[in-house]
Amino acid sequence: MKRHLFLLPLLCCSTSSSLASTSSCPAPIMSSELPRWDLSSRFGFESPFDEKIDQLLDSIEADAKKFRQTYENKLEEHLLQAIQEFEAISVQRATIGSYLSLSYDTQLNDDNLKKRKGALSQVQSSIVGDYLEWFTLDLAGIPTETIDRLKKETPELTKYSAFLSEVQRSKPHDLSKEVERALTVRSPYTGTRPLVSFLDKELSMMKFDLQDGNDFVNMEVLLSKLSSSKDASVRAKCMKALNDGLGESTSRVAALSLSAVAGSWLIENKERSYQGLRSRRNLENNCPDAVVESLLTAVRSVGVTYCKRYYAMKKTILQQTQGLDTFRWSDRNAPIDITSSNDSGEEKKDDGDKISWEEAVQMVERGYRKFSPHMADLFMGMVNDKRIDVPAVDHKKGGAYCAGVVPGIGPFQLLNFDGTKHDVSTLAHESGHGCHDILAYKQGYLQYHPPLTLAETASIFGEMIVFRDLLNLASSPQERLTLLMSKIDDVINSVVRQCSFDRFEELAHSGRDKGELSTEELNSFWSQAMVEYYGEAGKDGGDSPFDDYEDTTYLWSYVPHFHHVPFYVYSYAFADLVVGSLYNSFQKNPEGFEDRLLELLSAGGTLDFATALAPFGLDPTSPSFWEDALEAHLGALIQEAEAIASELGYSSK
Repeated sequence: MKRHLFLLPLLCCSTSSSLASTSSCPAPIMSSELPRWDLSSRFGFESPFDEKIDQLLDSIEADAKKFRQTYENKLEEHLLQAIQEFEAISVQRATIGSYLSLSYDTQLNDDNLKKRKGALSQVQSSIVGDYLEWFTLDLAGIPTETIDRLKKETPELTKYSAFLSEVQRSKPHDLSKEVERALTVRSPYTGTRPLVSFLDKELSMMKFDLQDGNDFVNMEVLLSKLSSSKDASVRAKCMKALNDGLGESTSRVAALSLSAVAGSWLIENKERSYQGLRSRRNLENNCPDAVVESLLTAVRSVGVTYCKRYYAMKKTILQQTQGLDTFRWSDRNAPIDITSSNDSGEEKKDDGDKISWEEAVQMVERGYRKFSPHMADLFMGMVNDKRIDVPAVDHKKGGAYCAGVVPGIGPFQLLNFDGTKHDVSTLAHESGHGCHDILAYKQGYLQYHPPLTLAETASIFGEMIVFRDLLNLASSPQERLTLLMSKIDDVINSVVRQCSFDRFEELAHSGRDKGELSTEELNSFWSQAMVEYYGEAGKDGGDSPFDDYEDTTYLWSYVPHFHHVPFYVYSYAFADLVVGSLYNSFQKNPEGFEDRLLELLSAGGTLDFATALAPFGLDPTSPSFWEDALEAHLGALIQEAEAIASELGYSSK
C-alpha cells in the first residue's frame, strides 16, 4: 500500500559537508571502479524484459480477481484473511513495480525500458481499479465499533491496527467506488506521471559547459563542483551554468509538469474535502495541521534569524580567507578555507582530495559503530550485499534515495558518489533509511513504512552520529570550526531552506487556482520565497547577508519533490529538529538510549510521531517545542562556531 521511494533532493538537501576543497580539480573518482547494485539476484528477474515478470503479473491478476469474488460484501466475516491476502498481492505488485523503477533509474536513456515500464504500469493500474480498489473503500466504511469487536473476536487482527486506523482516517475523503476506479485506471494515461517521468529524463540528460576547457559535465558533477570549490569565480561559473541551462527548455517542461501536479492536487483537495493545501499530506502522516503550522511558523521567525546570523559570520570568514568581494548565492555552501598542520608538524592531507568509496564506507561504519554496533552491522550488510548503486554516471536519476521495496528484498540505495565529504554525509543519510527499513520489516509490508514525520529520523540521525564522530576526532580549532560550519550548512539547508521550498509550493499551488502556471510566475514565486527566508539582497539595501541572488531564477525547476511528492519537504525540517532534540536527549541520558531508538525504528508505521517520541521526553505537539528545538540544535551549533571563529580572529561584529 505504501510504496515510497525516498529521494534526497539535489541542492535542496545537498549541503557542503566537505571539510575543505581545493580550487583545482583533484583526480576524479572513476565510475567504472565503483559498485553497482545487484537487482537480479534479489528480485529473481534476469532483466526488465524477463518473461517471469509477465507470468507473475498474470498470476497477480488472477489472484486479485479471485480476491474480489471471495471477499467483497463479506469483509466483516473474513477480515483477517482478507487483509492477509491483500498484503500478499500488494507485495507481489510492489516487487514488479520496484524492480522496473530501480532498473529505469539507472538507464533513463533507454526508451524501450521506459515503454516497458509504462505498459506494465498500465496493467497494474487496471488490476487495482478492477479488483483491489474496492477493498480499502469498503474497509474504511466498517464502523469503528465493529472493528473493535472483530479485534476482540480475532486477536490476530490487532497486528494490523495501524493499517486499519490509516484506512479509516481516509474515509471522509474517499470518493465512490466508480470514481476511484476511474481515477486509478486512467492515471498512467492522463495523470501527472508521464509528465513527471519526462522531466526526470530531461534533467538526467542535461550537460553543462563550465568554459574551463574540459568536457561538458552532467548535473551531479556540476553540483559537486559548486559545493566543493574554494574559488568563488568557479562557484559563480557553476551557478550561472546551472541556471542558464535550466532556463532553456527544461524550465518550460518543469513549469508544465508542476502546473499539472498542482492542478491535480488542487482538484483532488476540493473533491475530497481537505481543508488546507497540506492537509492531505498531513493526514497521510497522522500529523495534525496545527503541528505543521507551528513548525513552519517557528522556522520562519526563529530559524530565519539564526540563518541570517550564521551567513553573516560565513560571509566574514570567506572575505578574510578567500578574498571574497561579493557574497553570492553560489557561495552559500562554499567550504571555508582554514587549515592547520598536525601535532607532528607534518602537512595534513588536503581535504580537497577525493575520498575513495572505501574511505567513505569506513567513515560511516566508524560513526555508526560507536553509537550502535547493530546499525553498523546493518550498514555493512547493505554494502557487502551490493544494495547500493554508487557512481555518478550519465543517464542516471539525480540525487540520492533509499527504496525500501518490500520485506525480504529491499532496501536499495541510489547514490551519485563523486568523492566529496558531502557524499559521505549522503551515504550516512541514505543508510539510515536502509537501517530503518530493515528494522521495521517485521511489521509487514502494509505497516513497515513510518509516517513522513518519522521517516527521516534514522537518516538524519545517521548523519548526526557520523558528524559527531568526526568532530570528536578534530585535532585543532580550525578543523573543528570547518566541521561545525559544514554541519550548520546542512542543518540550515534541511530546516530553513526546506521550509522556503514549502513556501514556494504554497505560492505555486495557490496560484494554480487562477489558471495554468507559467515559467515567469514560478520564477516570481521562487524569488519571493527566497527573500522571505533569506532577506532582501544586500546590494538592494536589504537585510540579507547575501549581496545578490544572481543566477537563481530557474533553480526551482530541478527540485524533484515538487513533482513527485507535493508538500513533502517540511518533513526534513521536522526530522532535523526532532533528531537534534533526540541527540540532546542522548547526551543528557545515554543509558538505554540505543535500545529506545532501535525500538522506535522497529515500530515502522505502527506508531504515530507523538507516541513514538514520548519515551524520549519529547512532545512536538507542544507550541514551544519547535522554537526550543531550534535554539537547542541550530542555535547551539552557531554559538559554538561563533566562539571558535572569534578565537581564531574571524568576527562579523
